[in-house]
Amino acid sequence: MEENPLPLLPETNKKRPNLLTVLCILTFIGSGMNMFSSLVIAGFYDIFVQIAGEFAKKFTIPGIEQLMEAKPAFFLVSGICYAGSVVGAILMMQLKKAGFHVYTIFQILLVLAPMYFMHYPSPGIPDVLFSGLFILLYSMNLKHMS
Repeated sequence: MEENPLPLLPETNKKRPNLLTVLCILTFIGSGMNMFSSLVIAGFYDIFVQIAGEFAKKFTIPGIEQLMEAKPAFFLVSGICYAGSVVGAILMMQLKKAGFHVYTIFQILLVLAPMYFMHYPSPGIPDVLFSGLFILLYSMNLKHMS
C-alpha cells in the first residue's frame, strides 16, 4: 500500500512586488526624516523659532512664517503621524494588509493636521496629491497582502 504524501501547504513565501518595495523604501526615507525633524522641532521649539526667524531675515523661504506660528503640539502630532506611516510601511513590507490601513489613516491625519492646528481653510493641494498618489499606488498592491 502506497503512503499518501503530506498535503501541500499554502505558499508562505510570497514574493513582494518591486513597486511595493520601492514605495516602502521611499516611505521609510520621507516619513522617517519628517518624523525625526518634527519630533526635534517639537522638543526644541523655542530654538527652532529663533533660528527660523534668523533665516527668514536673510532668505526668502515660502511658508516659514506659518511654521513659526505653529505650536509645538502640531510638530508632535505630525511626528507621531509620520511614525504611524512608517509602521504602516513596515507592515506592508511584511505583506500585511493592516499596514495599508494604518498608513492610510496616518496620511489622512497628516493632510488634515494643518487645518486643525494652523487653521488653514483647506488642505494643501500638494499634500493631498502626494498622499493620494502613494495611497493609490499602495492600494494596487493590496492583492499581494494578507
